Amino acid sequence: MANTKSAQKATRVIARRTEVNKSRRTRMRTVVVKVEEAIASGDRNKAVAALKEAEPVIMRAAQMGVAHKNAASRKVSRLTKRVAQLAK
Repeated sequence: MANTKSAQKATRVIARRTEVNKSRRTRMRTVVVKVEEAIASGDRNKAVAALKEAEPVIMRAAQMGVAHKNAASRKVSRLTKRVAQLAK
């Protein structure tokens, strides 16, 4: 247990931030799954729409520190590539 006022406050702040970060991480994972489901269904229009919704969510998560920016960029890039292949 924290034994100074500043350490107690830091513990409270960390708990609040953890909840916010969990929410952002969950949202990011959800939109990625939606894109993957759209890709699996083979519907290009649905996949493009899902990707358009997912990209800002993923990049915002990176900006907020929930995901590393390179990991987020890689994820968007790979999803974009897979959606583009549906056109063929």
